[in-house]
Amino acid sequence: MLEYCHGFNSVKEIDFAKGNGLVPAIVQDAQTGQVLMLGYMNEEALKKTIHTRLVTFFSRDRQKLWTKGEESGNFLHLRSITCDCDSDTLLVLARPEGPTCHKGTTSCFDASPLPDATSRYSALQKMRF
Repeated sequence: MLEYCHGFNSVKEIDFAKGNGLVPAIVQDAQTGQVLMLGYMNEEALKKTIHTRLVTFFSRDRQKLWTKGEESGNFLHLRSITCDCDSDTLLVLARPEGPTCHKGTTSCFDASPLPDATSRYSALQKMRF
C-alpha cells in the first residue's frame, strides 16, 4: 500500500462489515495533535481519500460521498491513515485548510474544556527530556 497508510496493506483489510459498511474515522491535526472531527468512511470514501489525498467521508444523512471542504474550501489534506487493532476504526492525520467545523471553529470539539490537550501533553513531554 502507500507509505502513509499504517496497519493495513489493502483497503480490503478494513472491517467495513462490522459497521454496516461504514467505519468511524477520527481526524486529528497532523501538526498539533488536536482532534478535529469524527466522520464515517465506506470503502469508496477511503479509496478516494487515498487517491486524492483529500479526506472524504460518507454522509449518513445524504447517503453519498462528500469531500471535506468541497463546499467551504476548508479541505483536510491527508498526511496518514492508521487502522486500529481490530481494523474497524481509522485515525486520519490531516493538515486542515481553515476551520474544520461547519460552525467555523477549528475543531468540532471546541466545547471541550481542553480542546488542545494532546498538544499540551506533547509539549510537556518534550520539556521533560
